[in-house]
Amino acid sequence: MEESRGYAVFFFPQALEALGEAIKPYLLDSPGGPHVLCREIDTAGALIEMTLEMQTSEGRAVSLELMVPTNMVRMIVSARSDEAFGFGPRPAHVAHATPVVVVPQAAPAPAPDSPNKPAE
Repeated sequence: MEESRGYAVFFFPQALEALGEAIKPYLLDSPGGPHVLCREIDTAGALIEMTLEMQTSEGRAVSLELMVPTNMVRMIVSARSDEAFGFGPRPAHVAHATPVVVVPQAAPAPAPDSPNKPAE
């Protein structure tokens, strides 16, 4: 089974308003808010470059790059879709116990008598 990996990029509400209709074809909706799901992301520089896998109206696969100023992005979430991506309840994970290793420590040796100490 092939897993799909990528990133969910969430924007500030003001950014969505400023981008307007131009961003809407790329947005997906979720309980966490509208976001762009992309395969790759580059955050180095003034623009965040997102590589998206899309389909043309004829059904052909096309890879496109979407770039927005970094100050428009509220949060980036690494997504793995071996299950559906979302913000619903998650199954509880059982914590694996880390083995504890007890290292014996020697008791500190008594301090030698000081040569300047007067004899009793």
